[in-house]
Amino acid sequence: MTIENRKARHNFEILETYEAGIALEGSEVKSIRAGKASLNEAFARVIRNEEVWLFGMHITRYENSDSRIAPDESRSRRLLLHKKEIRKIAERVNLERLTIVALKLYFNSKNRAKILIALARGKKLHDKREAIKERDVKLNIKRALKRGG
Repeated sequence: MTIENRKARHNFEILETYEAGIALEGSEVKSIRAGKASLNEAFARVIRNEEVWLFGMHITRYENSDSRIAPDESRSRRLLLHKKEIRKIAERVNLERLTIVALKLYFNSKNRAKILIALARGKKLHDKREAIKERDVKLNIKRALKRGG
């Protein structure tokens, strides 16, 4: 099961991506497998140049879990990265005023939950309009080739 943040590529210019592990509790893993998670408002922050935390990700409570021990649905979650990567990300975020955005949540070949995060720069309105125009032109060309060929 793959959960994507579709708006991220529209609202941000993606500069560099990183694959990170994510610290989850058991029932959260089951909810993600069932597709009950959302990355729409998810972003990350480097705390004291030591840890990266993900905020704004929503994981719905697993319906068969005990409600007394169920974790908060929109709690912050720790991302698992190497110290070198964390230092590099923190440096770029501070120097270039970038944002860390969550792009995709998935399970790798070893069945471990991974999240694809990106260093991103916010797009201005005119950049968004230009991207939409480019996408429409490509789509029209593709349609014309399909009809003609």
